[in-house]
Amino acid sequence: MATVADQLIDVLVQSGVRRIYGVVGDSLNPVVDAVRRTGGSARGGIDWVHVRNEEAGAFAAAAEAQLTGRLAVCAGSCGPGNLHLLQGVYDAHRSGAPVLAIASHIPSTQIGTGFFQETHPQHLFAECSHYCEMVSSPEQMPRLARIAVQNAVGRRGAAVLVLPGDVSHESAAHATGESASLGSPPAVVPAEADIARLADRIDRAEKVMIMAGAGCRDAHDEVLALADAVGAPVGHSLRGKEFVQYDNPFDVGMSGLLGYGACYEAMHEADLVLLLGTDFPYDNFLPQRNTVQVDIDPARMGRRSVLEFGVQGDVGATVRAVLPRLRERGDRSFLHAMLRKHERGLQRVVDAYTTEVANHIPLHPEFVADVLDEEAAEDAVFTVDTGMCNVWAARYVTPNGRRRILGSFVHGSMANALPHAIGAQAASPGRQVVAMCGDGGLAMLMGELLTLKTHALPVKAVVFNNSSLGMVKLEMLVDGLPEFGTDHDQVDFAGIARAAGLYSRRVEKPGEVRDGLRDILAHDGPAVLDVVTDPNALSIPPNITAAQVKGFALAASKTVLSGGVGKMLGLAKSNLRNIPRP
Repeated sequence: MATVADQLIDVLVQSGVRRIYGVVGDSLNPVVDAVRRTGGSARGGIDWVHVRNEEAGAFAAAAEAQLTGRLAVCAGSCGPGNLHLLQGVYDAHRSGAPVLAIASHIPSTQIGTGFFQETHPQHLFAECSHYCEMVSSPEQMPRLARIAVQNAVGRRGAAVLVLPGDVSHESAAHATGESASLGSPPAVVPAEADIARLADRIDRAEKVMIMAGAGCRDAHDEVLALADAVGAPVGHSLRGKEFVQYDNPFDVGMSGLLGYGACYEAMHEADLVLLLGTDFPYDNFLPQRNTVQVDIDPARMGRRSVLEFGVQGDVGATVRAVLPRLRERGDRSFLHAMLRKHERGLQRVVDAYTTEVANHIPLHPEFVADVLDEEAAEDAVFTVDTGMCNVWAARYVTPNGRRRILGSFVHGSMANALPHAIGAQAASPGRQVVAMCGDGGLAMLMGELLTLKTHALPVKAVVFNNSSLGMVKLEMLVDGLPEFGTDHDQVDFAGIARAAGLYSRRVEKPGEVRDGLRDILAHDGPAVLDVVTDPNALSIPPNITAAQVKGFALAASKTVLSGGVGKMLGLAKSNLRNIPRP
């Protein structure tokens, strides 16, 4: 007879799930055994992907869900297993990834007695999920499983099922039956009055600027059509970069701590800023005036900036509705001025970056990222560690509409790149997956190198090894504090990877970088390139306050570089070709 655990797994199979990431043990064992009995994905069942830390399993599920748009699943055993799982589930939920977490629990008769490994997972996970419920009896299945799936898929975030080990082992009380999960989300079209109001406000503005985010994922053409119609420069958030920047003649870069180019100036000089599908978190970089926001989620309206008004709707549907109502324009002077400013700004930082950088030892991380961008596949998936790797990805990875860039861009967790790469690679076996790892991040979840080996996942990990927590060092410099606790012992990550059974190389000289990258990218299997980089190569934001300048001056014993921006100068120059000279 089928068990409660069997029913749960049957619901997941019906929902299209093909793997679960987790660590076996104790209260989770009945679920793991139910997975075993499906025969694996090759037989239409589910694979168990054994990771070394439940946190990594949740990160992996989040990456799979973001890459495929489909439900992904992770699991943790009671007590400490759930607590490890919690961190990655937080990241998945804040990234809007449809993930179901199975949080197994102590025996139901022991709940509330201070039993071994007792926690209260239904409370722990409540803050990082749309839905979190405990299955207390067989009669609640498979109903709660389907509700959890619908919440994760329909509301785009985490759902959690808490399942005591004894309950999961009991016989099912009801037939599982067949039930299809939610299909593709609809395009939300704003109300007629909101469309008319938006069109009127755009028409009254002489200088319009667009700030685009991840909500523009399926609206690349619409955003560019709007920019062309009103002569608007287009900036983007880090999450919006991969969806907006490519084939974009209106691009003026990014704002914020990782930013570059003329995005900040364009926002502050415009008399209308359109925030399209972005929840850009740093309100001090936004003008706090002349702003209208378009977003599918009304909870995001006005939480970063003072708004004239907000429009609830899908970005693509909203733009398609408003475009026919806009007046024709002949004046593109604001756009042209911002494109020139963007090109000049990039020229300055690129000149600083290119001076002898190819001969610099220790290696500039910018140089490594630039070469990686050239050598990586046109449809590569880049997973990016939080910290300075975010900067190098933002400035050097060139999007083209086929590449993907995944990171902990909302939750800001360390150590995400390698486990994100595990999920991306498991979901896309034939695709090149490159993990841009900081040495600090890799050290935290280094055991996942063993996961690559166990499952023969051909992830390519490029380690920016500067023996320092670079972003923390930058934060201290900005605050005028002497760096403390940021530097650590040099580590031979290539040697560690080799001992784990992975192919690896260590690079310390500029002339070795391209060959090293080509070597590991071509390797048939998981590989690690350990690149020793300059710990003092940090990134100055494009716009800093007088207080921050003072902070840099107080900590001027260290070299802080503005950094380059890869191929973006060439793109900026191309965008100027058809602009009349002033």
